[in-house]
Amino acid sequence: MSFTIAKVTTDKSHQPDETLILKVTTDSNNDTQKQNFDLKLENNVVKCKIQNEPGSQEIQNKGREEKATEACLNKNSDPGGAQSVEQNHSFTTIPLQVLPRKETLQNFEGKLSEDQRPSTKRQLSAESAAKSVSVRKRSTVKKCQEETVKPPIIPGTQTARHYLPDVSQRKPRKLLFSTTEIFNKIDTFAIEKGKELRELEVFNAQSIVRAVTEGTRNDLEKLRAIWIWLCHNIEYDLEGYLGLSQKICSPDEVIRTGKGVCSGYSNLCVEMCREVGIDCVEVSGYSKGMGYQTGHSLAEKHSDHEWNAVFVGGQWCLLDACWGAGTVNMKTQTFVKRYDDYYFLTEPSEFINSHFPDDQTWQQLNMPISMEEFEERPLKTSAFYQFGLTLSQPTQYKTTTDDGEAIVSMSFSNPLTFTYAMRQHDPLTGAPKHEEVESSCGLLSVTRQGMKLRLLPPEPGVYVVQLFARREGEPGTLRWVCSLELECPSIHQRQTLPDNPYLNWGLAAGALGLGVKGCSVKGGEALEVGEGGECKVILATSRPLMVVCELTHHELDGAAAKRCLALQIASDQLVCNVICPYKGFYRLSAFVRDYEDASGTFQNVGNYLLHCRGQGLNPNVLYPDELGLWCGPGTRTQEAGLSHFSHTGAIVNAPQGRCNITFHRASPDFQIQAAFCGEQHKEARFPLSRYVLLTFTDTKVTVSVCTPGAGVYRLGLYGRKATKQDHMLLCDYIIKSMCERQGEPFPCVYLAWGKGCVLLEPRAGVLAPQSLVSFRVRVPGAHRVCVMGEKRTDLKMNKSRVWEGEALTGNATQLKLAAVTKDTDMDDMDVLMTFDVLNLENEM
Repeated sequence: MSFTIAKVTTDKSHQPDETLILKVTTDSNNDTQKQNFDLKLENNVVKCKIQNEPGSQEIQNKGREEKATEACLNKNSDPGGAQSVEQNHSFTTIPLQVLPRKETLQNFEGKLSEDQRPSTKRQLSAESAAKSVSVRKRSTVKKCQEETVKPPIIPGTQTARHYLPDVSQRKPRKLLFSTTEIFNKIDTFAIEKGKELRELEVFNAQSIVRAVTEGTRNDLEKLRAIWIWLCHNIEYDLEGYLGLSQKICSPDEVIRTGKGVCSGYSNLCVEMCREVGIDCVEVSGYSKGMGYQTGHSLAEKHSDHEWNAVFVGGQWCLLDACWGAGTVNMKTQTFVKRYDDYYFLTEPSEFINSHFPDDQTWQQLNMPISMEEFEERPLKTSAFYQFGLTLSQPTQYKTTTDDGEAIVSMSFSNPLTFTYAMRQHDPLTGAPKHEEVESSCGLLSVTRQGMKLRLLPPEPGVYVVQLFARREGEPGTLRWVCSLELECPSIHQRQTLPDNPYLNWGLAAGALGLGVKGCSVKGGEALEVGEGGECKVILATSRPLMVVCELTHHELDGAAAKRCLALQIASDQLVCNVICPYKGFYRLSAFVRDYEDASGTFQNVGNYLLHCRGQGLNPNVLYPDELGLWCGPGTRTQEAGLSHFSHTGAIVNAPQGRCNITFHRASPDFQIQAAFCGEQHKEARFPLSRYVLLTFTDTKVTVSVCTPGAGVYRLGLYGRKATKQDHMLLCDYIIKSMCERQGEPFPCVYLAWGKGCVLLEPRAGVLAPQSLVSFRVRVPGAHRVCVMGEKRTDLKMNKSRVWEGEALTGNATQLKLAAVTKDTDMDDMDVLMTFDVLNLENEM
């Protein structure tokens, strides 16, 4: 059927009333039937009258007598979404907006041309050819003129390429729909309807399409319903692909069996779209999917994949229902149903990374790429784009090491967890080996904005690197996001790196959720350890946490590794003090749980690479092996009411072998005890308990320490609230003495030495014989204070309430400091402390 514009008549005196006359010529059996379509516009109402032109063959209407037929344009939707025209013997009115005559004719002409596309399921009659006139508001006229009229498309062909709109003006996917969540109702309906139709054994494409698209309002929603049905009802025909059976491709067989290869998906998509009047074509080409091998030129092969292009939203868009339905596990040779929404109307700039069409027009890019560039691009999966990743380096699939190293970096906006796998290619087969290289061959660091992977291949060769990611806090396995090929011509001799089973270096991406908000060590770079072989790593916390750490080195055994760590747990930070006794690299891993959750599991929160360039410390001089988890003031001392510590760190340096540690108690009744121990105690002349002296004044506590020699000691502070309770460890201090001279012990203290008692002199607990010793001591509430040796010496209280006096040691072996605290007999005295009198002749 063809049409021509015969004449246009206009009554200029009546502007609102215009008559447009179109002549439509229809060829049938070599006879010509000419009809006139009279369109009349009255008061914003379009009226149409169809009648025979004089001299032409008359219209026959099922044997009824010939007559003029009057028709009015009335919009109705058939099941396929097309518009129809009802014929009546009288005019029917529809309010319409007035449009200029020229554009009314152009729209009408274009509509007739569009309705001539072939269809195997329905035929257009002469009456339906004039089914509608496109009339729009004046504000949209300019936009209508710029739109491309869709040509007749033969399904399965790519003849539409010459009619593609300018890709520079194409709308991004987010303007077609903001998020796929808007399709939730359509998706649910299509899935449930698909199950219902299969139970009813409905295998007819036309019936299925009409059922699943019920209630849809536009082409986009219709297409979405078809896409959902395809992805959830058709499985990949793996047996056909492997040649174990005949491939299932025809639409009828695909529907009946529920299986199909890629062409089965694409062919059925064309068939179903045709039913609802959506232009859809099959696109053949190459893909980086199953069977794709890097290093083998695609130019030497035939294209192996098919997908679809659909005209929706005024432009051509791309989709792949085969990839949207799931994946194939070649190890088990099974199809894994895994719906992937990414391949529904994918952005062409992303689609081209995995799909290369035979016809470059279907790339839908302003600057189409070559096959060589397609092969050189990194292999990115749908998860790569769904996670919002950007690959900063490298920019190509194949990269080469520089001095035995290579860097892979990505950026992203939402926190992610990463891991990787690196396998070496077999030199004989060229395929990657099954076993992965050791984790020490890569240094992976992840922050909240990006990821950096430093690759250190163990030997020259070719490696394939796979990257995996998962949104922070999400359960399940990590998803494959990207693959690269690494060529290593030579390696650089370096110190052995420690194995890292947790892969990530630096603060873990999920650390914030575990309560850790920062770290003193930035990124995944190695922390350089000073000449002393000691360093510390500080984790800032958002809530009270418990922490345990692990230190590894290829020469360090487990028992020694524990003596290289001292942990300080505070409410707002966790401090790990580390000793590195050997030269080389160490791995320090930290694990945390909530402080209040005693049954909770410790989770990895960070892994740090420590580099000791010097010789480190003497392996025999490590931290004391009796250290607990509570080193230095922290959460435990705070709970006990202790505060204002003079030494806030866990390690106290005593260059002269002496130190005083002070703090305050919230309650004077809270009892404090101290324990002092160290590896050097075997060489001391006195028990190590004699080298610590506690002094209590009101709420202040002073712990005086005098070391018996150079070395590392543990000072443990214990406390209890009531006498019937056991003492609880509050914290441990590490006392490091650099003084080689043997220190003198303090006097031996008894229970009567209590609150308010202060020894001013002598501070040493060992006195020389036959010497006059000055005593000054404060004993609150005492009535008398005396020193007892060979004879008793009473001390006198001065104006400062200090008891003072001089006592002769004589030949006594011990002097006792005693006091009367009650109005009792002088014989009933309490011993406060004792002093040893050292016989120098016997010592010699």
